[in-house]
Amino acid sequence: MPTKRGLGRGLDALIPISEATSGVTHLPISAIRRNPRQPRTRINANELEELASSIREHGVIQPLIVAQAGLPGQYLLVAGERRLEASRLAGLPTVPAIVREATDQQLLELALVENIQRADLGPLETALAYKHLVDDFGLAHEEIAQKVGKKRVTVTNTLRLLKLPQPLLDALAKDEITEGHARALLALPNAQAQTAAFNTVIRKGLTVRQTEEYVRRLQGQRETRPARPAKQAETEAIATRMREALGTKVTLKRRRKGGTIVIHFYSDEELNAITEAILGE
Repeated sequence: MPTKRGLGRGLDALIPISEATSGVTHLPISAIRRNPRQPRTRINANELEELASSIREHGVIQPLIVAQAGLPGQYLLVAGERRLEASRLAGLPTVPAIVREATDQQLLELALVENIQRADLGPLETALAYKHLVDDFGLAHEEIAQKVGKKRVTVTNTLRLLKLPQPLLDALAKDEITEGHARALLALPNAQAQTAAFNTVIRKGLTVRQTEEYVRRLQGQRETRPARPAKQAETEAIATRMREALGTKVTLKRRRKGGTIVIHFYSDEELNAITEAILGE
């Protein structure tokens, strides 16, 4: 079984317990500030109310993780934002917490890893968090991948989402389009073409597969002819496995005899990652 990365190494390996505090302590909610490096920008109101109801009845079962802030008696939240906000909503004066020592980079890394492992972040929030790690701390895509337990090509592809024009970024943030739609539209050559295609996708309510086909037609590629249902399902299943293994768009076309496999890449770094995956290096 492969060794987990990120939080899988154990919290103590990432952020040691503060020498000033050991074990669980109860801190005033008013003394805990939101992590400025927290990548998540939205919390579902209904889920928050449900958690608050549970906390009113059972209390906070899992302690929050905090770090010492600049002022005495003040703390920065490292992990447990939903628990903190729900406790505030439930009217609790204090919450159980474990105090740890953390740098700015560790604050971002841990918040990012915690949310990704719980699938709490949207694709745009994840991309922005990756960008902070690149811009603010100079981490390479491979280093980020190791910290969050993802493939390098996945990190690269997620960062590419930030190249979309603003209307598409807004739509992605509001869940008007999925990450699959966004990746398909990125294949178009410029912002004007991407925005025009996006408007068509929204107007016609295209699925991800329909969007990919539409983009291929815009690029002058021939529309794939429908195959026999059983063979088509088998082909799509194989293409899906290849997309998941390589972390990029893969087009698989069958002919009467044989066929073609097209593997898409969008940067030299992504090409290197795909090559390593295929050759097993």
